[in-house]
Amino acid sequence: MGIAIGLIILVLAYPNLPSLEVLTDYRPKIPLRIFTADGYLIGEFGEERRAVVSINDVPQVMKHAILSAEDDRFYQHGGIDYLGILRAAGTNLIGGGKRQGASTITQQVARNFFLTGEKTYTRKLYEALLSFKIESNLSKDQIFELYINQIFLGQRAYGFAAAAQIYFGKPLKDISIAEAAMLAGLPKAPSAYNPIVNPKRARLRQQYVLRRMHELGHISDAQYDSALKEPLIVKRELSDYPVHAEYVAEMARQITADRFPEDVYSRGMRVYTTLIKAEQEAAYISLRKGVMDYDRRHGYRGAESYLDMKDIKSDQDEAIDEALQDISDTGDLIPALVLESDAKQLRVYRKGGEILNLSGDAMKFAAKMIDDKAPPNKRIRRGAIVRLQKDDKGNWQISQLPEVESAFVALDPKDGAVRALVGGFDFNRNKFNHVTQAWRQPGSSFKPFIYSASLEKGFTPNSVIADEPIVIPASQTGAQAWEPHNYDGKYEGPMKMRTALAKSKNMVSIRILQAIGTHYAQDYAGRFGFDPEKHPPYLTMALGAGSVTPWQMATAYSVFANGGFKVSPYVVREIRDEKNQILAHSAETPAGDESIRVIDPRNAYMMDAMLRDVAIYGTAAKASAILKRHDLAGKTGTTNEYVDAWFCGYQITVAGCAWIGFDQPRKLGDKETGGVAALPIWIGYMGRALKDVPVQLPETPEGLIAVGEGRDRNYIYAENASKERPPEEDQATPPPKPDLDKPPAD
Repeated sequence: MGIAIGLIILVLAYPNLPSLEVLTDYRPKIPLRIFTADGYLIGEFGEERRAVVSINDVPQVMKHAILSAEDDRFYQHGGIDYLGILRAAGTNLIGGGKRQGASTITQQVARNFFLTGEKTYTRKLYEALLSFKIESNLSKDQIFELYINQIFLGQRAYGFAAAAQIYFGKPLKDISIAEAAMLAGLPKAPSAYNPIVNPKRARLRQQYVLRRMHELGHISDAQYDSALKEPLIVKRELSDYPVHAEYVAEMARQITADRFPEDVYSRGMRVYTTLIKAEQEAAYISLRKGVMDYDRRHGYRGAESYLDMKDIKSDQDEAIDEALQDISDTGDLIPALVLESDAKQLRVYRKGGEILNLSGDAMKFAAKMIDDKAPPNKRIRRGAIVRLQKDDKGNWQISQLPEVESAFVALDPKDGAVRALVGGFDFNRNKFNHVTQAWRQPGSSFKPFIYSASLEKGFTPNSVIADEPIVIPASQTGAQAWEPHNYDGKYEGPMKMRTALAKSKNMVSIRILQAIGTHYAQDYAGRFGFDPEKHPPYLTMALGAGSVTPWQMATAYSVFANGGFKVSPYVVREIRDEKNQILAHSAETPAGDESIRVIDPRNAYMMDAMLRDVAIYGTAAKASAILKRHDLAGKTGTTNEYVDAWFCGYQITVAGCAWIGFDQPRKLGDKETGGVAALPIWIGYMGRALKDVPVQLPETPEGLIAVGEGRDRNYIYAENASKERPPEEDQATPPPKPDLDKPPAD
């Protein structure tokens, strides 16, 4: 009777089962992926993190691990493993409760594609019927491939290829036996056995899978012993891609979503940016080093926070792992819990489970906060959360999260392609892109555009201007008298313009601006891509009192680098669909096209000569000294009260701009100039970008005659070679009312 009822149910239910088209025409949701120009992944955007892989590309060790953990008789049964059911029932009976299940891989495929997770007899019946139908229409390898690509494995990872990248940072083909066992243990309970969230439970599950692989003969005794001992390095940050380029990935995401809003996060589009991996990594490392060096110069501020230790029973308590898990690593700054503290040694529990003993130089930076006299809310004591960072020798030392922010961008002056961009110290902590969004005063880094304007008015690099104090009386300002001064407080009398720029003499810049007129200079700056409205036509413009972004500054300096052309920076080179067909590509106008020329080539050449003086003899002389090149050019910038520090410069093949400051503007500290705080970031990047690039100097353009050598070299326009040059001094016109709202000092 029971068999008859079962047959009736089968006859009625089987024809009503869903079509298997979703399996035979498998189209998973593939996220939007962003790559560097040389093919390295820098970002993924989508609900599901997935990488589809063919069954032929799955390593044998991964197949064996999955089968050992989930369904060792997969290639023998027809969809339902009756022997497995009997074995599980016997184990459960002996164990006195439900201990094992007997769900096959085919059943899991049926469940994942067609059914809900409810536990009812009806659903189980449909699951069994679907399993038979799947087995009747697909080969075993096809079913296994679907399972490998579709199964959820935690951390938004779907499929083992994605999980290998997310958990271990490597392609599926490169995983070890130990790593394969860890991944194979996830389907049973992705949350409970997640090696990031529950490392101890994940380890136990991994050991079970290894034991099964050994029992089934998939690995030898030696392989089993070796896998048990192998330390697993699990990635703990989801954003940990091969390249640190989170800000550019987000820029590319926005560009793509605006252009193709439909299914942008599920159809598998690939976006190739203009970034070069090696240069992007150099910019990232250099910026972080520059920020950390600045931070260390200003001392340790104390413990980051405190953990209530009264419920912590031992140094290996799971509560410690759980507490630290909620604290982001912030790159190489790893959180740790202080277990013991005294003047000679710190005992800390590093996130990830390692207990470290720190002494000597490792705790020197934080020494004043270990003392009993330190403020109670900052003192390093048991329960304090601190940051650890490895020094140049690979040893752990006490560090801290910096408060200051920074930005760096580099582009190709020939076409505007962005080669490197770091929008801040850490994207996960602060997603504000300081390269494109931070409007700050440029200080003296804006002076070259005033100088360039003066060349259009008949000045030359050897024009002599007075470096003497100047006072703008209240009768002209309409408020109070303005008495600007040089950064160093020294005045050297009459000097050549090129010397004044190299030494960043404020008085000379102000006199030049007086001579050419503030409105003319304001309009002229617009040629370089600046917004004239953000540079009011007052004499303070000579000292960089307007507002700019690092993006604008890099664009503007590129004009000097490429001979007078304004290129438009861009970060996306092309967008491809899931079939690798090009959907869109960049179409930028390159330098050399006269339609984008904004200054005379002779002007650009003379400015290049003066800006190279800055990098050889002037405020940025350590650039040439460290990089051992004489084809570098640029300008430092430091604003009033040391609020912003800049260095913007270039070599013919690449232009870059570095900035450092606080999000809520405040003083960086005495002597924290552009040359001290920002220039090292630029040098660190250029060291890599120019590694194999020969020294190159621009050719003298037609119509310009060079007279003299070195710093004494002067330039004469060919058409005026026989004419007497007009005097450059005493050409000032009554200046308009200056902006007295904290004019910059440098």
